[in-house]
Amino acid sequence: MSRTDLTEKQWCKLEPHLPSNPHHGHVYVEHRHVINGILWRLRTGAPWRDIPPRYGPWQTCYDRFVRWSRSGTWQRLLRVMQAAADEAGLVDWDGAALDATYIKAQRSAVGARKNAASSRKKGAVTDEWLGRSRGGITSKIHLCVDGHGLPLSVLVTAGQCSDAAHVGQVLDAINVPRPGRGRPRKRPSSVRVDRAYGARHYRQQIQARGIRCICPERQDARQNRLRKGRRGGAPPRFDAQAYKGRNVVERAINRLKDFRAVATRYDKRGHNYLAGVTIATMILWLL
Repeated sequence: MSRTDLTEKQWCKLEPHLPSNPHHGHVYVEHRHVINGILWRLRTGAPWRDIPPRYGPWQTCYDRFVRWSRSGTWQRLLRVMQAAADEAGLVDWDGAALDATYIKAQRSAVGARKNAASSRKKGAVTDEWLGRSRGGITSKIHLCVDGHGLPLSVLVTAGQCSDAAHVGQVLDAINVPRPGRGRPRKRPSSVRVDRAYGARHYRQQIQARGIRCICPERQDARQNRLRKGRRGGAPPRFDAQAYKGRNVVERAINRLKDFRAVATRYDKRGHNYLAGVTIATMILWLL
């Protein structure tokens, strides 16, 4: 067993929720071998063609990776792992934190063909979440985690996009199913963010969702408030003790970047890169 492979404990948690193997046609490579091959590629950042033969043909690993990405299977598996942890009381909804990080795009990630017909569809991705920033051509991962540093939601955007401008989308992407009947859990009780999210507009977006915002006041906002005197109003409430735990999101980002194909983007297609991030997120829930 390679150190990148699923352990027996992880496989026992994952196996019951995988799609069933077809019993007709050509010889079907078992899910465990294929998933281990995909994880090997995510961990090492190597090209798909370099996947070791013990995991089966590299084409099989790539094909199943893409098909499950398009069918939403990876996202469904992530939801199942989150729901199981929530049912066991392992999710800390009181200590959530949110942040974003740049992802450098390797030169092989640039140059995906654009389909003119599909680009005219409403909501279609035309830039593949690649943009220019100070670091060159980059993407950006926006991440919300619980109090233990386990990801609740992930969003990928182009690298030049503002961190705070997508705070609403990141919070709305939280969707942890409940066992049996009932609506999924979508809101942590509080969220800790840094000063980049400290503008009044972004605070209001968080509070409008019934979430307590724990964020230090920006220096420019404080100076502007003091300059106005009484008209500037009272300073926003800030719990310094609770804010000390915001580093859980930084640690979660570091753990995601242990997957080299996440830390550096090699995928031309945005949906393929997002699938890789989703798989890495799912593995964090399995640890």
